[in-house]
Amino acid sequence: MSRHRSNAPLRTAVVGTGSIARSSHLPALRTLAAEGRTEVVAAVDVDERAVRAFAGEFGIPHASTDLDAALADVRPDLVVLCTPPAVHREQSAAALRAGAWVWCEKPPCPSLADYDAVQAAEKGGEGDPYASIVFQHRFGSGARHVRRLLAEGALGRPLVAHCQTTWYRDAAYYAVPWRGRWAAEGGGPAMGHGIHQTDLLLDLMGPWSEVRGMAARLVHDVETEDVSTAQVRFADGALATVVNSVLSPDEISRIRIDCERATVEVTHLYGYRNADWRITPAPGVPEETAARWRDFGPDEPSSHLAQLRALVGDIEAGRRHPTSGQGGRRTLEFITALYKSAFTGAAVRAGDIAPGDPYYTELHGGAPGWAPAGSPKEEDRA
Repeated sequence: MSRHRSNAPLRTAVVGTGSIARSSHLPALRTLAAEGRTEVVAAVDVDERAVRAFAGEFGIPHASTDLDAALADVRPDLVVLCTPPAVHREQSAAALRAGAWVWCEKPPCPSLADYDAVQAAEKGGEGDPYASIVFQHRFGSGARHVRRLLAEGALGRPLVAHCQTTWYRDAAYYAVPWRGRWAAEGGGPAMGHGIHQTDLLLDLMGPWSEVRGMAARLVHDVETEDVSTAQVRFADGALATVVNSVLSPDEISRIRIDCERATVEVTHLYGYRNADWRITPAPGVPEETAARWRDFGPDEPSSHLAQLRALVGDIEAGRRHPTSGQGGRRTLEFITALYKSAFTGAAVRAGDIAPGDPYYTELHGGAPGWAPAGSPKEEDRA
């Protein structure tokens, strides 16, 4: 059982002091600190100079280069991981063993095996700490409103959907040593860039049943792909396409869902407001009905703050957060299936990838031409 008292602020440790911690996590934590709900008590980074500068700049009392030591010394309630995905498994498990909740940046882990190992580190009792993933696009007011309309059946059955993350990354971006490598980054744009839009699509559309994928390495000299596409069948019969790219000068993030009674669309780049959503009614829908659909209420942009506020509320209430457990795993399973389909040429169904499947432990699955040079699986298949 956690040490946290429900009426006290969550004592929080930030692990990794790079750009995402500075631009997104710390501002969100400080906003909630002003509301008396969080308190940043520690910063951890392998770079001693960086972590001391970070702690000094933001008035954080404890700075460390050793996560285990910080967990023992500070005993935080919440650990926020802003580190590369290769270390998420061990850091998440360490925090859970120390009795802390975890909020982990995407990608959650480099494989389903790693994700399941993190889940196994949870004690699993009611009110016990758990690990959750940063999937902030689920938590804006726009997604919340559309999710409700879809769940209530107001728009009719979803029929056809399109999910698009077409961004641009140049050679300088991939000059950072850990980018574009399976072991360090976990995957290409399907995993590291399009994962947020994919997660929102799955959150709105419900369970998927089958995926057929394609991937290519068209421009960048990397281990992973730089573009992927997928055809998706959902459990209710709806069909969708998913496109992920880092080759697209005209950058856009977009989801469109065509339902029986309306088309719902959101177009943005890194985060949306209510104004970025559009609902187009089908012919014959009364205007007063369409007007109700278009009333999104108060505007809460999708952001780390929106999700953190929801996460803290769930922790305070003893609830499971939606991006923890199976709620986070389904997105990673979908992306794993996309890679397996792309590299094998076969359709992959939900639940197909289990222990013993090469794609369960590594997203490249040891596929020739995709596995890192010299990897045991590539050599075995050669």
